Amino acid sequence: MAEHKSGPVETGASMDYPEHDKTYTGFVNGTKYASLAIAALLIAMAAGFFTAAGFISSFILFVILVAVGVVILR
Repeated sequence: MAEHKSGPVETGASMDYPEHDKTYTGFVNGTKYASLAIAALLIAMAAGFFTAAGFISSFILFVILVAVGVVILR
């Protein structure tokens, strides 16, 4: 008959749940802030290419968008 075991599939190793939670939190935060940076970059590039704003103004817009986004996402 089959033995009924509870716990992890691998033998002799216990699960390290705090480390799993720390890794998951790091992944979610990295994804969140990378998405913010990409969205801010796209908006700043659109402002720089399709308007008369220029490079310096679009760079300043990028910095402002990232700063506001970081404050909101905390």
